[in-house]
This record gives sequence, structure tokens and C-alpha cells, in this order.
Amino acid sequence: MTDHASTGFLGRNEFLIRRLHSLSGLIPVGAYMVVHLVVNASVNNGAMTYQKAVDQIHSLGIVLPLVEWLFIFLPLIFHTVIGVMIIQGGLPNTGRYQYGANIRYTMQRASGMVAMVFILFHVLQMHGLFHFEWWLDAVVRPWGGARFAPLNATSTAAEAMQQSVVVSLFYLVGILSCVFHLANGLWTMGITWGVWITPAAQRRAGVVCLVFGIGLALVSLGAWSGFTMLSDEDIKAARQLEDRRIEERVKSGDLDLERDGHKRAGHGHDESAVSQGDAASE
Repeated sequence: MTDHASTGFLGRNEFLIRRLHSLSGLIPVGAYMVVHLVVNASVNNGAMTYQKAVDQIHSLGIVLPLVEWLFIFLPLIFHTVIGVMIIQGGLPNTGRYQYGANIRYTMQRASGMVAMVFILFHVLQMHGLFHFEWWLDAVVRPWGGARFAPLNATSTAAEAMQQSVVVSLFYLVGILSCVFHLANGLWTMGITWGVWITPAAQRRAGVVCLVFGIGLALVSLGAWSGFTMLSDEDIKAARQLEDRRIEERVKSGDLDLERDGHKRAGHGHDESAVSQGDAASE
């Protein structure tokens, strides 16, 4: 009897689907993740360094959601859905791996599942996924989501990642899972695309991917610690710098709070203890 997975649409198009799946994991999803981690790690150069990077991204204005969905979310959704189908056996696994490669293959699946849960949590907690006010007010914010305010980037990101010890540790595990999934996925992508076929070529590629993974892990640890290690005083100082920058941008005409006021800390939330302290000192 012919297996359904090998005769259905997915089975018949396995060659193409697997290659699109591996390619989407590198470009644009993997490339975006590298840029995202590097930008976040810039917080170690000071709150304003990170704030200016965020301001540059949001200077895209109404084009930003289109860019996010076309080049980040839709490829990520495709990569995730196909990945889950591969894990569940929706696509046949015809590859033959040695013992060591089998361990990496298993870890790739496990890290992918952790990354999937983490990314969903991260997007909801920081951004709320969708930017409709009714969605944010009725669904996301009551559960503590949409905590990131682009105009107060450093302080709100730090507050979100320090929401609890569990949240901070989950960020650490989730980020490192994403890094491993990308670095190891780069190695498996080379096999899928026939770039490194011989055992010797795979060993050399494995070393390159290992070095890349360690380097990106160090960057990600810098980004994680840059936010989670900020003290309450550091966050308060960052908020003051951010508010001062907002005032300067408003005066120069670079920022319109009537249009972009929803991007400021406190919009849709009760002010945090840090924000209350700032208001009392003004």
C-alpha cells in the first residue's frame, strides 16, 4: 500500500517544498534574526544607541507593517507550518543520517518547537501581533502583552523582559534555541541543496556553522543581558533620556504625537512604577 504522505500533494512536491522551507529559514527569516539580535545588542552602547536604531526602523511609517508581513511574518509562518508538518510526518523523511547527524536532526526539531512557542510569545508580549486598537485593548493588553513602546524602546523592552524571573529565563532559552536552529539549519540546508554532500565537506561546513552559531550566541547573550541586567535606576534613567528625545523630536517637527502618540510608553496601559516615578519628579 502506498503511503498517503508520498502520494498526496505534499509528498508529490516534497523536493520543492523542502527546498523552499530550508531557504525561507535562511532568507529572509534567518537574516532578519541576525539583524534583530545585532540591533538589540546595541543597547550595550547605551539606551540612545538602541533608541536611534528603533527610530530608524519606524521611520518607514505606514510601510513598516507591509514590510513586516511580507518579509518576516509570512515567510516565518510558512517555515513554521512546513516544519511542524515535517515533524508530524506530513512529509516523508527519506534522508539517511549517521548517528551524530541524527542527534543534530533531533535537536533541530526540538529547537524548532521551542523557537515556535517563544517567537509567538515574544511577538504577543512585545508587540501584540496585530496593531488594531480593539485587538490590543480587548485581547492582548489585559494579558500583559504589547508592552514594547517604540518611542521608549530601551525602558519598555527591559521592563517586558524583566516581567518575572520565568520570563527572563524563557527569553534566554528561546533566544538560544533560535540561534541553534539557525546555525544547525544552515548546515542541513547545505545538505538539502546539495552544497556539501561528501562527509569531508559536511565536516568542514559543520565547523563553519559551529563558529557562526557560537558568534551569534555571544551576540544574543549580549542582547539578553543588555536588557535583563538593567537595574530599576538604569531603566528610570533610560526613560528620562527617551522622553527628552521625544520632546526634542516634537520641537524639531520630526515627531507628531497626535499621529504617533500610541508608540509612547503608557499608551493603553496603566503607567508602570518607573513612569509614575518620572511623572512625580517632573
